[in-house]
Amino acid sequence: MAQTVSETQPTAVVKEPETISGGHLVAKALKAEGIDVIFTLCGGHIIDIYDGCVDEGIAVVDVRHEQVAAHAADGYARVTGKPGCAVVTAGPGTTDAVTGVANAFRAESPMLLIGGQGALNQHKMGSLQDLPHVDMMTPITKFAATVPHTARAADMVSMAFRECYNGAPGPSFLEIPRDILDNSVPVESATVPEAGHYRASTKSIGDPASVEALADLLVRAEKPVVLLGSQVWTSRGSDAAIDFVRTLDIPAFMNGSARGTLLPGDPHHFHLSRRYGFNNADLILIVGTPFDFRMGYGRRLPKSATVVQIDLDYRTVGKNRDIDLGLVGDPGAILAAVTQAASGRLHKTDRKAWFAELRAEEDAAYQKRLPRQLSDANPIHPLRLAHEINEFLTEDSIYIGDGGDIVTFSGGVVQPKSPGHWMDPGPLGTLGVGIPFVLAAKYARPDKEVVALFGDGAFSLTGWDFETLVRYKLPFVGVVGNNSSMNQIRYGQEAKYGKDRGRIGNTLGDVKYDEFARMLGGYGEEVRDPKDIGPALLRARESGLPSLINVWVDPDAYAPGTMNQTMYK
Repeated sequence: MAQTVSETQPTAVVKEPETISGGHLVAKALKAEGIDVIFTLCGGHIIDIYDGCVDEGIAVVDVRHEQVAAHAADGYARVTGKPGCAVVTAGPGTTDAVTGVANAFRAESPMLLIGGQGALNQHKMGSLQDLPHVDMMTPITKFAATVPHTARAADMVSMAFRECYNGAPGPSFLEIPRDILDNSVPVESATVPEAGHYRASTKSIGDPASVEALADLLVRAEKPVVLLGSQVWTSRGSDAAIDFVRTLDIPAFMNGSARGTLLPGDPHHFHLSRRYGFNNADLILIVGTPFDFRMGYGRRLPKSATVVQIDLDYRTVGKNRDIDLGLVGDPGAILAAVTQAASGRLHKTDRKAWFAELRAEEDAAYQKRLPRQLSDANPIHPLRLAHEINEFLTEDSIYIGDGGDIVTFSGGVVQPKSPGHWMDPGPLGTLGVGIPFVLAAKYARPDKEVVALFGDGAFSLTGWDFETLVRYKLPFVGVVGNNSSMNQIRYGQEAKYGKDRGRIGNTLGDVKYDEFARMLGGYGEEVRDPKDIGPALLRARESGLPSLINVWVDPDAYAPGTMNQTMYK
């Protein structure tokens, strides 16, 4: 019997193309950027990203509020030098994260917020949690866009990360519709940028002629000073900054994240004599910090001094105050180049008298403050609390300040003992960054001790995520400076309207935060006597748990920085 063709020839097997979902493409792009953790609060729009993260070995850390997720991504970037990432759902999930993104924007912190969105096939139909996220995020990000097709998901994640480093760093936002994440496309049709190949180095020194000009100015100056700002740490230029001030023999002040660049006791480290230094210097170099409210918009710099500014962002240089020379580029790279350019021309000017003049002013300011710093008064003076915390810190302690008046007090006392070991919200002045920053810092650097000082008002904003720290077994030493007030605002109200109207809208209950900590599984202790602060801090450290030491401080003590705020003038 004759055989048919089908009996004599094997049937060809058609191989289906390998496919990949949008969420898994997002995870691959995160992996290519070096992201090893996302901070998130779950939502139905975004769960395919979680599935992709599991496959890529990216940890998923879930929090109790989306603001915490965004702040944690910001904090993670500050601690690691890599961009942070938060993933939140659509609508209220994204709007809850707005404050965290805005804080990163003003603080020049690179992070990516990914927000969900309703499916494209439901566009403008009133889908669940549909809002114009991109329109809302555009003013507070360096890049905001919607992913239009599943095949573009990884490509646009990489694009967003690249934009985070356009000039001064900052946040980016991507909205990804639910069907874009859930749908799958053939692998060969998807664009997946290769790690290390979609971003260029940002370590530019700008105009070499300006580098030479600055080197010449510094060598000839008789009374120079330098202010090292947050961009020194953001650019990981601490070593270059240390070499610069020591080689060129220049007194240095530090603010923001640059605190700790020079250690306390270093002969080039100055702190309390900044205003005197600015008023009497013949050359002032401002590195990586803008002429914003913290600098009196540049008005605190005398017109008689030569003023030079270095910044990553061209738009910042010369803003609010005229300058004599401006350099745009990476602060660490520029400082290293200036040090090199000045080689062979150093020490032509003897600055011993200038250093002695500044040191005398520094010591006088310290001695004037010391009685309050060592005060045994009850209620406890905030300066005594700051002093005890400063004594408690080690070279491995990352210090986090979250509050108004109480953290302003600490700014004049607490001195981190290593570069990159100071964290505060930055110029947006956002309360509530403390617990998220603790989460980020301890997760990223489990080898480091994390010490956080909270105002009682600030802690209230994100304090429930103390439970997240317990759940993830992330111990830290927390201190609440408790005066049952929003004291920074109270001062302004009393100054403007009198004491009889000084308690309107700013008075809190007497909350026992030590009991709150114990309720959530942490360590808690109450302190009313200043002599008990140090031992309580040690017990918190030894507990191995997330902790809160509830310290009752004097509600009628105000920090000089609070009383000098321009908004009250």
